[in-house]
Order: sequence, then structure tokens, then C-alpha cells
Amino acid sequence: MNRTELEKYKAILLAKQAELSGGLRNRDDILIEKSPDALDEVQLAGERELAIRNLDREASLLRNVRAALFRMNEGSYGVCLHCEEEIKTKRLDAVPWAGFCIRCQEAVDRNEFAAAESIDDMLRAA
Repeated sequence: MNRTELEKYKAILLAKQAELSGGLRNRDDILIEKSPDALDEVQLAGERELAIRNLDREASLLRNVRAALFRMNEGSYGVCLHCEEEIKTKRLDAVPWAGFCIRCQEAVDRNEFAAAESIDDMLRAA
């Protein structure tokens, strides 16, 4: 991967990191509100559950973005964390924070090996 491509992906990752960091600071949607109406309580609880799931998804995505930036700084960006093959440019264009080639990502999705451990271990080492 050449320097121009790395700079392009770094800019995308930094923008995504800023976007996600800002969104995670707003937790107003998960405040517990009381309502005298039982149906309103149920609706508020459902909305709160959805907001919590969204925050969880965004926090996970932020971890992946930070891990990609870490790999970029250490010089291993664009290399699969599992098989150590180069990740195709087409995949990185679609998912710049991808840590796995498409074949290994499919294995992760089928729970054939633990992906989260690799990314979390890498972030702890940073």
C-alpha cells in the first residue's frame, strides 16, 4: 500500500473517530424517565433499549477504528490479523477499519476464532 492510500484511509478513519466520539458523549436518550402512564413507561423503556444498543454498536465501531489507526501507526494496516495476507483495497474502501480479509472475517462471523480478543489486546498494548 502506498503512502497516498494510507493518508486517504487515515483521513477517513480520523473523521469516523471524531464522528463516533461525539455521538458517544450524548447519552440523553438513555436517561430513565418516569411517567404516570404505564404505556408511556413501556414505550420509553423500548426507546431506551434501542438507544443503548446503538451506543454499544457505536462504541464497538469506535474500538475498531482506533485499532485500525493503531495498526496504521505500527505499520501493519491493511494486513489481516489472522492469516497475515494483505486485505484487498476494495474491502478497505468499503470498511476502512477492517482488521481481517474477507475470508477470515467470514470465519469470525461464524465464530470459528475470536476476533475481539485480537483487537482488544492490540488496544491494551497501545
